[in-house]
Amino acid sequence: MKNLFKIKPIRQIARIHGMRQLMCDLSDPMQLQFQSLGAKALSRSKQAINIVSRKLLAISMAWLTVIGLFGAMRVLLSPTPAMDSGQLLELAVPYLLVALSPIAGFFIGRAAFRGKAARQTSSVHLSTIGKWRNLTPLQAVRHPSFGPIGFLASLVIGMMLNVVLRTGEYLLAIPALTTAAPDWGYMLFWLVTFDTITMNFFYMVCFSMALRTIPLFPKMLLFAWTIDILLQLSIANAMATLAVPGEVAGALMNVLSGNIDKVLISAAVWLPYLILSERVNVTFRHRTAG
Repeated sequence: MKNLFKIKPIRQIARIHGMRQLMCDLSDPMQLQFQSLGAKALSRSKQAINIVSRKLLAISMAWLTVIGLFGAMRVLLSPTPAMDSGQLLELAVPYLLVALSPIAGFFIGRAAFRGKAARQTSSVHLSTIGKWRNLTPLQAVRHPSFGPIGFLASLVIGMMLNVVLRTGEYLLAIPALTTAAPDWGYMLFWLVTFDTITMNFFYMVCFSMALRTIPLFPKMLLFAWTIDILLQLSIANAMATLAVPGEVAGALMNVLSGNIDKVLISAAVWLPYLILSERVNVTFRHRTAG
């Protein structure tokens, strides 16, 4: 009996040790597989950012061509056709501004920060969560987490796609109108046009800053989100003073509230990442966990 009591614990220990060894043997290939998948995703995001950076001129030309064609179609199919060159200009200028606004935003964002200003971090950090160790600009650039790749690339490319989608909604939903249209229709046309131009500009400024790893990018994106929400509220307030038909008013409120919801969802998804991410902090705040 004494020998039996001595042997059982030994067998249990051996069994437990064997299970642990089996778990280690299984976890090692899984860990290697996850590391391989992570490396592939990182490499693909870097390739996507490089492709976008190299093809910006081609993207701009394609953008101008497509918006030009859609704008011309909208002008030709206007419910209030142009009777003279002045009205034709009145119909065409909004589409010209919509087409040029993101390109202007990109180039202004790229030209706004040169030399030391391109790497100078803000003295005021809105995100104070966590313990961080400051890096010099050179240390930050050499850090393996530096650059708009990985999950951050999704945000960067997403901002450019947001411009495309927003403009597409504008072109499909809003007809070109002159002063011959009802007051509410003419006002709505120009308010939504102004909203599209403004947000296309600011989101492409953000895109340019993120692509060039300008430290003020997170604050600029927060500013763009705020402007976006304020514009939707301003349009609602302005249209509330006019005699808008019930069907149009209901549809407009749905669109405006939908736009606000999109901004709030984007902020809810990306703000935690912008605050806590090691890559964001290294790239834009020049600090690392420590």
